[in-house]
Amino acid sequence: MNYVLTTAFKGSVENMTHRWGEIKDPVYGYVYVTKYEKDVVDSFPMQRLHRLRQLAGAEYVYPGANHTRFEHSIGTMYLAQRLTENPNLSQYISKEEIQMIRLAALLHDVGHGPFSHVFEHLLEKFLDKTHEDITVWMIEKSELAEILKRSGFEPRELARLAVGSLHRRGKNFIDQIVQSAVDVDKLDFIIRDTYHTGAQYGNVDVFRIIHMLDVLDDNMVVDSGALSALESFILARIESFKSIYFHRVSRAAQIMLATAMEKAKDELGLISFKTPEDYLSLNDYTVWTMLKLCEKSRKIMENLERRRLFKCAYEQTFHVKDEGISKLFNTEEIRTEMRGKIAKHADIDPQQVVIDVPTLPSVPYHHSALLEPMEILIFHRTHEGKKIPQRLSEISRIFEALRGFINVVRVYTHEEYRKGVSAAAAKMFGELPYSTRVSY
Repeated sequence: MNYVLTTAFKGSVENMTHRWGEIKDPVYGYVYVTKYEKDVVDSFPMQRLHRLRQLAGAEYVYPGANHTRFEHSIGTMYLAQRLTENPNLSQYISKEEIQMIRLAALLHDVGHGPFSHVFEHLLEKFLDKTHEDITVWMIEKSELAEILKRSGFEPRELARLAVGSLHRRGKNFIDQIVQSAVDVDKLDFIIRDTYHTGAQYGNVDVFRIIHMLDVLDDNMVVDSGALSALESFILARIESFKSIYFHRVSRAAQIMLATAMEKAKDELGLISFKTPEDYLSLNDYTVWTMLKLCEKSRKIMENLERRRLFKCAYEQTFHVKDEGISKLFNTEEIRTEMRGKIAKHADIDPQQVVIDVPTLPSVPYHHSALLEPMEILIFHRTHEGKKIPQRLSEISRIFEALRGFINVVRVYTHEEYRKGVSAAAAKMFGELPYSTRVSY
């Protein structure tokens, strides 16, 4: 097929295909980079990702979980490369678009704040923004914009593609490579996070999935021949959620970090950044040091350094199937009232009680996007070669069984209050309808 470059592109086709060098990745081996990618990798916004851990807090449970957003970004770019080599997709995209996809995958996490998703709590609660909003800002307004322009790319287009919102006519699948139910981001973090934690839930044949991806009606779909690999991927997401992302000890550390940052945010100016450079000065190292020196957060940081973490006093898994129960957990005022009642029964200050529901956007460091197995479009091919679309939930009992919304509710407190809070929480949550307390 003859590739036609968009008129906006003024770079060198040779630079798209010529390997500038390689990066040794512990998961995939050698990852080759082009000249364009090398220029982006060497930028300060990308190099800062070396100082943002992928799973802040998980190191208290899994000592090896000290990998960074940088290596995850390299891995995501690598999987994007492998996907664009799939002839089912490559026949529909130009060389310029292939390079755009790789760059977008490389840059998709450039907007993350200190301690990754933990900082998202501050962005959402006080600025009504997400790290995706910051990613767009970084690509369009930081030094990245000039780097991309010199290479012949339009920063605004790259920014939109990095968050899955390019919306190029007739090519929805390009966005879906970067952001969808089975995108290169999710495929990488599932196997990378389990690799570094040693939890062994990420033994997913991601290359089988990538090989079986195709295009139908401008959308990315998966050949039903990859059903087993897809089911393994979904199960890995659920198990990783329970054992890594929402491990009770990891969550305790994350909640403490979120609390420390919220207490010190005004004094330290954590959410008063005005320029990309202001934001880029914030990373795990600088903010940890700032929090240690701040009177409002010092005690929390000292406890983290000595592993004196919040203790889980109560835990219950709810399969929430009615709107009333979901609303109860999704309303901050109701949770505050419940926290007050638990504290009153335990005869302690409500500030000593934390109710944690990770699947809700109003709770620090939620994981709903990781947990919910979004509908995945698949197809089977007739003998004549025609692609017939199906829904995964129609042919996979495993997928259908896991579609139920899960709320894992925990109540944390300090060690000395644990017994009283445990009894108070059990009394309160025990009053909820039995139908919502199905064991997972």
